[in-house]
Amino acid sequence: MSIRIRFIVIIGILSLVASVVLAYASYQFSVKNAMADAKKQGAIVFNMIHSSRMYFKKYQRPLVAELVEEDRFYPEIMSGFVLTRGVWEIFEKRFPGYKFKQATLDPLYPPNKADVEETKIIARFEENREMKDLAGKIMKNGKQFYYFAKPVHVEDKCLRCHGTPEDAPKDQVEIYGTESGYGWRNGQVVSTAIVYVPLDAAMVAAKKAATTLFVMGSAGILLLMAVIWFFLSSGVVTPLAKLEEKTRQISLGKDLDEDIGVHRKDEIGDLAKAIDRLRISTAKLLKRCSGK
Repeated sequence: MSIRIRFIVIIGILSLVASVVLAYASYQFSVKNAMADAKKQGAIVFNMIHSSRMYFKKYQRPLVAELVEEDRFYPEIMSGFVLTRGVWEIFEKRFPGYKFKQATLDPLYPPNKADVEETKIIARFEENREMKDLAGKIMKNGKQFYYFAKPVHVEDKCLRCHGTPEDAPKDQVEIYGTESGYGWRNGQVVSTAIVYVPLDAAMVAAKKAATTLFVMGSAGILLLMAVIWFFLSSGVVTPLAKLEEKTRQISLGKDLDEDIGVHRKDEIGDLAKAIDRLRISTAKLLKRCSGK
């Protein structure tokens, strides 16, 4: 293998490795930024939901309790869960892709039933009741999400509706039945309010950016190799080949009166001068020998 080819191969391999490393670093950086952005969005959305819930608990619920008979139950104005769900349904129409769920182990409202992953999250909150929140990546229905979850602790006020069916408002029992949503205990973590922020678009963008960077890097490598090949050929290989041919002719005693023809101020020029001195010395030596 010629020096030129070996040099190009080495440069190509090193450049390719550099492009792969750069593309991977770009992908990781993009993913990190996407996760940070998703975390920020999740916190904003969750705080919006939480604020509406706190307003309901602080101002609306006490007023409604004074105006509505004890056994009456109007979910839209008396249930924090229903209120939050209604607020989210309006929000979701304007921002599709985001998801919110009041995942509950034993809910009155069946769609709130926690799935396997949500059950694990609730279990972690129950095991460590001092834990304020959980966050991370999760797959749901083949799509990737960033989730932000907070525990829902049972309070005394919750037991009016979720203690026993006998103590619950009659309207509630008529609406939801008595099969689930009861038997809660004060202080227990039975639910988690969880926001899902879609990540698929961000992940695709990260992969696209990394791929684009790799393709551009590869194109740059090819261009660099072409430039190096051209300069090696014109500046190194061709002059060396010419010097090699001149040296071979000198060794055969031919063209001793012709100049080497390579005049440069670099290492190859120095080599050409040395070969030219060899030509002159050989010519003088042959003349002496022929004179004898």
